[in-house]
Amino acid sequence: MNTADLTPLQQLVRKLRQMEIRIIKTVDAQLQGNFHSVFKGTGLEFDDVRLYQYGDEVRAIDWAVSSKGHGTFVKTYKEEREQSVLLLLDVSASQQVGAAGRRKLDVGREICGLLALAAARQDAQLGILAFSDQKELYLAPGKGVRHAYSLIKRLFELTPRSPRTAVGPGIKQALGMLKRRTIVLLISDFIDTNYERELTMLARKHDLVVLQLLDKREREFPPLGIVPLHDQETGRTMWVNTSAESFRARYRATYEQNREQIGQICRRHRTEFLSIATDADYVTQLASLFRRRNQRGGRA
Repeated sequence: MNTADLTPLQQLVRKLRQMEIRIIKTVDAQLQGNFHSVFKGTGLEFDDVRLYQYGDEVRAIDWAVSSKGHGTFVKTYKEEREQSVLLLLDVSASQQVGAAGRRKLDVGREICGLLALAAARQDAQLGILAFSDQKELYLAPGKGVRHAYSLIKRLFELTPRSPRTAVGPGIKQALGMLKRRTIVLLISDFIDTNYERELTMLARKHDLVVLQLLDKREREFPPLGIVPLHDQETGRTMWVNTSAESFRARYRATYEQNREQIGQICRRHRTEFLSIATDADYVTQLASLFRRRNQRGGRA
């Protein structure tokens, strides 16, 4: 079928399929044919308890069961047969920054669509929560190609109701929804404050991967003289001298501080972190991320 005969949704899915194939081929080549899952997690879930045996680790003891006085018991685990994944996507107004078709929001949507198709191929349960300072879209975890297409369609048709950012409350919503250990991919530019507590809780309870979206316009503002700058999230407009070195220094410092803050938090909690620029080839970056996760077998 000619590309011109396809609907916009079909063209989008074809594009995402091609990206998925690139990722799989790249990772498979680097792992010498051993690649089998984009969503490789810790791979273990609680199964049962048994009596303590010499050599068992103390941290495996189930103190609640052992306290009943019938002996000392340890927890046993089994390999997870079904992986559960949640995409946690920031769709606030700061995500609108970027060139046409390559805004941070465009890249975030593409990554979510790509992962939805990968989940369908690997029979993983995948859902999405898109947030601003409120819940903008929630689709419960599901399987299969139809579920992936539904997720892609609803996400690309989404027009957020609020322009504001609230990363902490968005994470808190996700924590309230997740009833079992889940692979969570948090995608945001993290232009916000006071979210470290919620991010720490998410990293402790789940297998967290953090993707930070950046645009070169945030790194270096062009010297345009005195111009009005409109804040999309607050709606306020301020006149500033963009050519002044003091303004440009503050602008660069804010960008670097924002980028370093989330990186430090992730390093502190040994959480997988990837910074993605809107003008970069994020397919290659994601392939490297999945290769590392497969080699390590996920974060314990």
